[in-house]
This record gives sequence, structure tokens and C-alpha cells, in this order.
Amino acid sequence: MADPVRSSADDNDPEPLGEDRVSDSAVTPEAEFESIPDSAGGGGSKAKKKTPLWRELLILAGTALVLTFIIQTFLARVYVIPSASMEKTLHGCPGCVNDKVLVDKITYDFTDIEPGEVVVFRGPDAWGQNDIQSNRSDNPVVAALQSAASVVGLAPPDERDFVKRVIATGGQTVQCCDDQHRLIVDGKPLDEPYIYWQPGTGPEDHDPFEPVKVPEGSLWVMGDNRTNSTDSRKQGGGGVAGTVPEANVIGKARVIVIPPSRWGSISDFNAQAVAIGAPEWQRGLPAGVGFAAAWPVLFFGRRLRERLFSGR
Repeated sequence: MADPVRSSADDNDPEPLGEDRVSDSAVTPEAEFESIPDSAGGGGSKAKKKTPLWRELLILAGTALVLTFIIQTFLARVYVIPSASMEKTLHGCPGCVNDKVLVDKITYDFTDIEPGEVVVFRGPDAWGQNDIQSNRSDNPVVAALQSAASVVGLAPPDERDFVKRVIATGGQTVQCCDDQHRLIVDGKPLDEPYIYWQPGTGPEDHDPFEPVKVPEGSLWVMGDNRTNSTDSRKQGGGGVAGTVPEANVIGKARVIVIPPSRWGSISDFNAQAVAIGAPEWQRGLPAGVGFAAAWPVLFFGRRLRERLFSGR
């Protein structure tokens, strides 16, 4: 008797194949999850969830504040000019918009302070009156907020800070005045085009003082508003007590940043160089500091634009 004929279905479905199917069905949950198509993308593995925009903005804001603190502590800082002692080079007077100036804190780490430069400095102990008055609240919470605002230039610093022009440096002798009412440094009269004489005053109102030899490492500083400036002539009783240690200098005033109508560099006219016949060469050089202050804004602005438009 002939052997029964096996059907084609039996030939195509051998027993070992059933065992393979069982083993294939034992798929791990992780593999099964990975095989699920991304409903948004139409295929492939499930996309990683993006960071929410609000969180990204908080990170950017926090980073910007940290960078601002570092820049203002070590590179540059904005200071308010609340007094009229530097009129009209800098505006700071009742009824007008006080200038805010960008002070370069790094220049004097590499170069010497020169006559004619406008500097911001901490008042020595002998200096009683200060240009920048502290308006801090007695409320500790409000005072803390004011301190935080001062870090980013939104409030005046709580310091005894002054802004004046350097007239003479260590080792030089300064006095007032010659027969034309000009300052004399090391025997040479100075022609100072930056001086502002208030209405009703003139060079003859220059307060005279005896020769003062500036100690090494110190500065003789005066305001451009020569008849309305409490400076080295009067602070500490005048004389050597009115000089300012170079170590007290915070930095060099470079640029007027507010109000916009007065944007521009601050002149460093060296009257001593002119007095000895040398060319006038010292001018404000704000480009380096301007770049240092601008790049965080450009960087974070670009990141923000990328985040805002990436989802479109």
C-alpha cells in the first residue's frame, strides 16, 4: 500500500517552524516600545521630548545674569554720574538726565594711568564728600533688591565712588596758578579745553593753591567744572591729603551709554603733552570694551531666535 501523500501545506509548515514562531513572539517590552512608530514623525523610534521654551528662557536669563556679573566685576561696568563736577564732559545735575558711563576695568592692569584721563575711583578715607550718594533703603529686603540691581547697572553702587580727571601723577608737582590763571605742572602751564566755567565765573576764579608734590603711586585729580568740584584741592584739607592712591582707581571712563543723545567716547585730552609740544594722541578707545559688552547680547539673541522659530 502506498504511503499517504503529504499536502503542500504540510510541506510548507514543518514542526520546527512552529518553535521558531514561539521564540520570535517573546519580544521584550523595551524592544516592543522601541518598535512603535513615532505618531508625529510617521516612523522611526519615538522622538526625545524637547525642553520647554519657558525653561530654555530661564536658563538663558540665568546665564546672562552670571555673565553680566562677571563682566561688570572684572571687565567693565556702567556707573551713574549724579554730580555736576564733570560738566560739561559728563552731565550730572538736578533737572537733567544723569549720564551713565561705561568704565573699563581692565586697561590699567596693563597700562599706566596717564594725565588727562577720566577715571572712576573709590574715595580715600580722607575724602569726606562723595559724588555718588548711597540711596539704599533701610528695609533689608529692598536693600537686597537694590544691591542685585546695582550688579547689572540698574541702580547706583553702594560705594564712595568719584569720577574726576587726572591732572598730575606720582612724582609731579602741581600748583595754581600762573598769571593767566592756568594750572602749572612741573613748571609748565596747562591749556585745558575741557574746563567748563559756570555762568558768572571764569579762569580768574580758579582757587589758588601752593605747590604740591604728588606722592609716588598717587594721583592729583580735579573736576572739569572747575568752580563746582570738590576734588584734590579741597578733599582732606587739600595738599597731599587730597591725592588719590592709584590702587583706589576702579577703571577708566570710556563711553557715555545713556542718554542716547549723548552717546560717544570720553575725551582723554592730555594737557601736559600739549604743553611740551607733543601731539595730542590720547582719545577714548571704546571698541574693545564695546565688543566685550555686546557679544553676550548678540549670542543670547541668536539662541532665542533659534528657539522661537525652530518649531515653525
